[in-house]
Amino acid sequence: MSMNGFTITPTTALLVIDVQNDFCPGGNLAVEEGDRVIPVINSIAGRFPLVVATRDWHPQGHVSFASSHPGKEIQDTVRVDDIEQILWPDHCVQGTAGAEFHPDLDLRPINLVLHKGAKQGLDSYSAFFENDKKTETGLRSYLGGLGFDRVVVCGLAADVCVYFTAVDARGIGFETAVIWDATRGVDIPAGSVDEARRDMEQRGAAIIDSGDLTS
Repeated sequence: MSMNGFTITPTTALLVIDVQNDFCPGGNLAVEEGDRVIPVINSIAGRFPLVVATRDWHPQGHVSFASSHPGKEIQDTVRVDDIEQILWPDHCVQGTAGAEFHPDLDLRPINLVLHKGAKQGLDSYSAFFENDKKTETGLRSYLGGLGFDRVVVCGLAADVCVYFTAVDARGIGFETAVIWDATRGVDIPAGSVDEARRDMEQRGAAIIDSGDLTS
């Protein structure tokens, strides 16, 4: 489903996913053109009544790092506590420059910064759940407690954390849109961005551009 004219209502929150140095050009896990999302996000964030920004916030030696698994390579898959874990370069380590928001991101509209993936042995792609699919980050309770029932998702990366956030938002009942010109994907393996987009649409998320937002 595509939707034109997605309306920003008083109960619509913007979720800005992982616009961090390590996911932008020059970072340890750079998304091609990842920094291109920033001007779009800056241009729309002030229009929302609530803005939540997430950060990957990994401890040293995190389970998602290939360096934590001797003999394994980046993009290998391991099973940890019966959870399938893709291995990545060391990235977004707590307290490092790579974990900080990109300096061009305007932080003034942000109401809450949510750290995820902070547990040593458990990764978190979604802003709502850790990768065990049952440990909540607290975002659902935060939004629900404030009366928010609609979310607009943007940031990095389209086929990983943006995708899992949008899928979980739909799964727990939020009306959901993804701003396609405010996200970029890893696309490994090739085609994963298109597959993620199709799956989000099939689950009822609207795929829109920033120009489709109305107030």
